[in-house]
Amino acid sequence: MYNIQKAVSRLDYAPKLKEIELTDIKKGLGEFTPKPDKPVSFAALKATLKSAGYVLDAADITIAGTLDQEGDSWVVVVKPSGQKFVLEGPNVIGIEAGSPIEITGAWKTAGKGNSAREVITPAKKLQASRRDFRFIPATFVPVEEAPIRVTSPGLTVYKGGAITPRVYFVRQHLGALKVNRQMVDVSLSYTPLSTLQLEAEVPISRTAFHDGVTSGSGVGLGNISLWTKYRFFREVKTYGDRQAAVRFGLELPTGSKEAPGQSQINVPAFVRQQLTPISGGLSPHFDLAFSQAGGRFIFGGNAEAVFRTERDGFRMGHEQRLNTDLEYVLLPREYKKPGGELFLILETTFVHRGTGRLDSAPVAGSKATEYYLAPGLQYAARPRFVVEGSVQFPVVRNTGMLALRTDVNVLLGVKYLF
Repeated sequence: MYNIQKAVSRLDYAPKLKEIELTDIKKGLGEFTPKPDKPVSFAALKATLKSAGYVLDAADITIAGTLDQEGDSWVVVVKPSGQKFVLEGPNVIGIEAGSPIEITGAWKTAGKGNSAREVITPAKKLQASRRDFRFIPATFVPVEEAPIRVTSPGLTVYKGGAITPRVYFVRQHLGALKVNRQMVDVSLSYTPLSTLQLEAEVPISRTAFHDGVTSGSGVGLGNISLWTKYRFFREVKTYGDRQAAVRFGLELPTGSKEAPGQSQINVPAFVRQQLTPISGGLSPHFDLAFSQAGGRFIFGGNAEAVFRTERDGFRMGHEQRLNTDLEYVLLPREYKKPGGELFLILETTFVHRGTGRLDSAPVAGSKATEYYLAPGLQYAARPRFVVEGSVQFPVVRNTGMLALRTDVNVLLGVKYLF
């Protein structure tokens, strides 16, 4: 929704972003009053929205100016821009040239280039009046899916972006060993094109562990990841859309690799390596995401593959992930203006992790196949500010004897669009 307003605000004749209003989300209606000294163009408005991934189906316009006649055509000259609007249709009768008039009607651009002209088909018989003019662009499609853990094919804000800080609380165990992790993850995204998004993700992790005899903790930087997402498909329809994107990420070997020693915790070396903030070295990620929105329901999913390389002889196994996302727009019940949306979310994650390595040798008992559920809530307090929370827990957990088992993963986060 904010993406629509930001797209319109880039027009030469558009007012400030906060003055562009979406008046009825369900019907796809919005309006704004343009700068009075700038000429306007329906074609430019339609092209700008298309570049941001939206469709302008139709628009009405209200103008006030002076009626004139040029040959067989009636035109309205608007001050102070001096722009001329050509009138068409059966209601162009009953007013003399030179009369001050107000007109409301269907708006379009006829022709291209230097021959282009703005055309209005009046909705009713013309009346003398004076008034500033206003546009009412119709049939926007403002609904955008908002998964929490699942990759979205959406691109946040065209020629803008988002900052998303998140906090994770994770509890794991392996026999008598208990592990608690707290991780702060900050991602910054920017969308320079309507089909391309760039993103950087920086995690910092604290890990505490004990086995009833000894305990310890550590804080360190995780592996920084760089992402590129390309949306190759989008089909817009009223109050929803379908879209798909591919995403490539590169996990850089920036994280702390110092694992606790045998004297700190008496567990095998491969288990101690899992107490660091990293899962290996340089690791490419490949991701394919899809979503479909219609009415109050949104469904999406993504498939991801992670290929891990060793760092000082250690890495976890390569991963294959399949995630799904089901959302329901619970509030508001009368959905007319953006803001105040409450999403009920249920996400699932299936992950298979292959054999890990230590000192460049395969480690038996390091494989894992797991399936998780994650119910969550997401609240769009304002069009540019979102609060979210999610609790992930295992339903199926088939892990090797040297792989830490995750019991619960709590996520709390916010998102700010700019």
